[in-house]
Amino acid sequence: MKLNVKFLLVASVAFVIGAGINNFALSQMPGSVNIAVVDVQQVVASSSQVNALKNENQAKATEIIKYIENARKEVAKVTDADKKKALEEKYAKELNSKRETYAQQYNTKMMDIQNSILNAVKEQALANDYDIVLAKDVVLYGGNDITPELQKKVSAVPKPSTPAAKKRR
Repeated sequence: MKLNVKFLLVASVAFVIGAGINNFALSQMPGSVNIAVVDVQQVVASSSQVNALKNENQAKATEIIKYIENARKEVAKVTDADKKKALEEKYAKELNSKRETYAQQYNTKMMDIQNSILNAVKEQALANDYDIVLAKDVVLYGGNDITPELQKKVSAVPKPSTPAAKKRR
């Protein structure tokens, strides 16, 4: 019985100390927190880099489809079963290599785009003294919407130059 009373007394003291520390910490917070919200989907959709990557990805998908069609035609021309199998394996390896290369390039470019958007958010937050920037879809009410400013910023980002674009100049 004495053990239960001592335990209850220690737990009560710990609770009171914890509540006091918590209240002290809350009282030390600044009076107002400047919060911004961003509609991330809108910002991504308006990004010139994202749109360029989508177009590039579509062109590469078309290229792969043409490659597959040509490979099928070449394989269909061959009558010897062993040569046909070897040719199929060759085209399958080349196709997998192309897919892996394209996927790697896509992921690298997507990470660069994501970093540039995150940097734009950070720059906007620092420029306007925002303490916190949250995604708009997780906020029920409040916050200053900085989506339009970020849309302008990411849509104005120059597209990465490609060797083909340099040749046209």
